[in-house]
Amino acid sequence: MVTASARIDRTFSALADPTRRAIVQRLASGEATVTELARPFAISLPAISRHLRVLEGAALVRQERDGQFRRCRLDAEGLQAASEWLDFYRHFWGESLDRLDEHLKSSSAPRGAKSKGRNHASHKARAKR
Repeated sequence: MVTASARIDRTFSALADPTRRAIVQRLASGEATVTELARPFAISLPAISRHLRVLEGAALVRQERDGQFRRCRLDAEGLQAASEWLDFYRHFWGESLDRLDEHLKSSSAPRGAKSKGRNHASHKARAKR
């Protein structure tokens, strides 16, 4: 059984490679054969197959046999898990930064005015000495 944490690790690890990201981007426009996916890259078919296995292991791509060809398409499962993880942290950080912004706005204006007054007064007192 794969834990949610391991699934996310696999997804982001798979997407860390630029070739695999390009494959995912290509498959976003529709399914393709392994040969079609390999065409824009200067690497061998076995290397593309290894990339596809990593993407399959991360539930980002599905492969199906169609005669002598293997057709590939995106698998929403892996992308959904990554999206949910990112949404959680986008929401978390958005709220945290909003609270920080409110705190800074409410506490910095009055203090800035007070500290100027104090610094100015203490500067005058020193100047008289």
